[in-house]
Amino acid sequence: MDRSVETLTMPPPGDRLRPLRYAVRTPLLLLHVLIALPLAAFALNPVLARLRVGDGTFDKVMIRWWSGKLVRIFGFRIRRFGAPQPGAVLYVANHISWLDIVLIHSARPVSFVAKSEIARWPLVGWLAARAGTIFHRRGNSDSLAVVMGRVVERLREGEPVGVFPEGGSGHGHKVGTFHARIFQTALDADVPVQPVALRYGRDGRQDPRVPFGAREGFFPNFLRLLGGPPLDAEVHFLEPVPSTPEARRRMAEESRARIVRTLGYGDD
Repeated sequence: MDRSVETLTMPPPGDRLRPLRYAVRTPLLLLHVLIALPLAAFALNPVLARLRVGDGTFDKVMIRWWSGKLVRIFGFRIRRFGAPQPGAVLYVANHISWLDIVLIHSARPVSFVAKSEIARWPLVGWLAARAGTIFHRRGNSDSLAVVMGRVVERLREGEPVGVFPEGGSGHGHKVGTFHARIFQTALDADVPVQPVALRYGRDGRQDPRVPFGAREGFFPNFLRLLGGPPLDAEVHFLEPVPSTPEARRRMAEESRARIVRTLGYGDD
């Protein structure tokens, strides 16, 4: 990893407001966990889950509310551009932070494909599991085949699914190659693919302190962001990519290209 990138992921030495942010946000986070989390769990039980509330079911409304509140407690202002496609759709997004799933859930709860390690993360792992996340053991081809089968099932049932085709989180300064195999699920289920561009920063620029640092685990990153400066959390829902039978590579490249253009990274 580039030494400059590693340095930028550390808190600035002159950040005197960090203790104050911890003093304000930590009680809010505890309150959110102690009160809001049981309410969300209650809403996700089978009896209440399918009750219609406004433009969605009760469980989906609660997940949106809970997720949006969590993002804001960490000092992020959610900025949403475009709208998520209704019905069954495969959302494909660039991957920057563990906040990505929560941020997208604040707009529309979806069943995400995520690495199996997330299931063990405190708070986020629990919510991800309750929201229907499909966990994948990275590097295991048998696991991927099972995951793809589950994705197709969810899509055919009319449920949206979200994936990170880069295969892992990056440092936010570029978008990695999109692996094309997962796009086959959209073709098999005959659903649209909608690219989603994510960014955390100010003035349309990614803040390099948000992604994981070199060898940084979930909990240290969690604490670091909790005391970090206020930033924008941008989620851009872009125009769907047309299905191209027998050309999933083209769909992957076009999805990535649209995200890259939206984030202003240029032709990297």
